[in-house]
Amino acid sequence: MEEQLIICEKPKEGVSVITLNRPKVRNALNSELRQQMADLFIQLNDDPHTKAIVLTGGDKVFAAGADINDFLTTGTADMYLRRSERYWDAITHCRKPIIAAVNGYALGGGCELAMHADIIIAGKSAKFGQPEIKIGLMPGAGRHAAFVSCHWQTQSHEDGTDGRYDQC
Repeated sequence: MEEQLIICEKPKEGVSVITLNRPKVRNALNSELRQQMADLFIQLNDDPHTKAIVLTGGDKVFAAGADINDFLTTGTADMYLRRSERYWDAITHCRKPIIAAVNGYALGGGCELAMHADIIIAGKSAKFGQPEIKIGLMPGAGRHAAFVSCHWQTQSHEDGTDGRYDQC
């Protein structure tokens, strides 16, 4: 049986809540989770009963970023051939409003995932960052400009490109 890495609930009419479900690894985004999430966003996008989507990682952490184990078991060419951008495309092209409810860390790919939302509601414990910058990696999900823009508006004109974790 396939592990349920994503939980989808419908607490109210018209609202779908997607919860990342890898708490032991702080909701690290592996290929399987991203594929399940993409499939679910496509499904909800086509669902006439879903009017809005809430995306969360739960009470303690939103998402700690990419699952490093994915990189350890796959070569560079294989990672490229996976075309991981298609996982993000399903979210980018969703016509329903997406609200990211962020508690705890939203780092790296988790930060970029939050930036794909139309609205971010950050709890008091929310911390956003792109620590991969510290080791010379470019954020890869295409939302770094949104992160910089968000920072510009909320963090005294700091640009969010120093790899630190910041609270909103």
